[in-house]
Amino acid sequence: MLVEKIFNFTLLGADWVLWLLIMISVFSISIMVERAVMLYRNRSDAGALSQRLTELLAAGAIQESASFLKTSNSPEARICLTGVENVENGLGVVEEKIAAAINQEKLRMEENVSFLGTVGSNAPFIGLFGTVLGIIRAFHDLSLGSQEGTTAVMAGISQALVATAVGLLVAIPAVIAFNYFKEKVKEKLANADSLVRVVFAYMKRIPPRGAVTVTSASIGGE
Repeated sequence: MLVEKIFNFTLLGADWVLWLLIMISVFSISIMVERAVMLYRNRSDAGALSQRLTELLAAGAIQESASFLKTSNSPEARICLTGVENVENGLGVVEEKIAAAINQEKLRMEENVSFLGTVGSNAPFIGLFGTVLGIIRAFHDLSLGSQEGTTAVMAGISQALVATAVGLLVAIPAVIAFNYFKEKVKEKLANADSLVRVVFAYMKRIPPRGAVTVTSASIGGE
C-alpha cells in the first residue's frame, strides 16, 4: 500500500515542482528588494561620522555627540549612540551595552537573509527532483504502449530538464544576493567598530567616576 502510494506520487510529474520553484523565487525576490531598500535607507558616510564624533568627544560635548548620532539612521550610529549615552556609567557598562547593540543590529540587518542562502543551496536539488519525477512520468507513459508514446517521452524529458533549469535560475540570484548582503553586514559592523573605538579612546582619557585628582595646589595645602 505504501509503495503504491509512493509510486503514484512519482507519477505526478514535474508540474508541481515548477510551481514550487516559482513561489520560492517570488519570496526570494521580495526579500532581495526589502533588504536592498533597508540598506539604502540605513546608508551613511562612516568617515564623516567618525570625524565629527571625534571632534565632539575631544571637546567633551557628550550631549552634542548623542544628538549628532541620532541624526543618522545607520546601524553604525545606533550602536555608537548606545555607548555615548552610557559614558557616565563607566567603561564596563559601555562595553556591555555596545555588545548587546551589535547583536541586535546584526540580527536586524540579517533578517531573512538566511532564507536566500537556503534557497541558493537547495533550489538546484528541488529542480533535480522535478527532473527525476518528469523522467519517471515519461517512461511510465512509454510503458503504456500508446501510439503517441515516443512523443510523450520526449515531451516529459523536455519538461523534466526545464525543472532543473528553473532550479538553477532561482538559486543563482539567491546565492549572489546572500553573499552581497552578508558582505554589507560585515562592512557596517566594521564601521561600527571604528566608531566605538572613538568612544573608548575618549573614555580612557577621562578619570573614572569618583576618582580623586591630585593637583599641585592640593599637595601644597597638606
